[in-house]
Amino acid sequence: MIAIIDYGMGNLHSVSKAVERLGYEAVVTSDESEILAADGAILPGVGAFGDAMEQLRESRLDGAVVRYAQTGKPLLGICLGMQLLFTGSEEHGSHEGLNLLPGQVVRFQGSYKVPHMGWNRLLYKQHSPLFAGIEEGHVYFVHSYHALPEQASDLLAVTDYHQQVTAIVGRGNVYGMQFHPEKSGSLGMKLLGNFLDLCKP
Repeated sequence: MIAIIDYGMGNLHSVSKAVERLGYEAVVTSDESEILAADGAILPGVGAFGDAMEQLRESRLDGAVVRYAQTGKPLLGICLGMQLLFTGSEEHGSHEGLNLLPGQVVRFQGSYKVPHMGWNRLLYKQHSPLFAGIEEGHVYFVHSYHALPEQASDLLAVTDYHQQVTAIVGRGNVYGMQFHPEKSGSLGMKLLGNFLDLCKP
């Protein structure tokens, strides 16, 4: 069972359908006991960092996500959900994150178009089980802020958008994808499938 964590700000339907298409059972839930009992958990997210953290705290799911990560079972943050895994964000002020990965989320700076929206090529930086049997290719991004991990070892893949941009992060059982794997064609589905394979009990 894969828990899709529902705190009111996620692409819940598309993520759960993608999980099911890959042959896994998914449950969209805000129940901590159900989340903790799952074989894997996905934290989706669309919107602003501060609003998302407020929603997580109000629903008491911030602690549930941290406790889930501490079980050692695989956790995946998607888009804003990946950013929430970090220490904090400067989006519309200063906000504390879940602090599962050390680093900050900052706004793109420059005369180029923001948000970063469209298909960009991944470049793998580390060996990871997420990349098993998968060549580098293009995935779909939509974001105005990007994560700066403190530890180079947490940076699994990057893309180029006028600078090196964090695309995939991972530390132990905690993973994050800045792009939307469920909207990124066959490559996105293969990456998501490799994450789900890690969740097999």
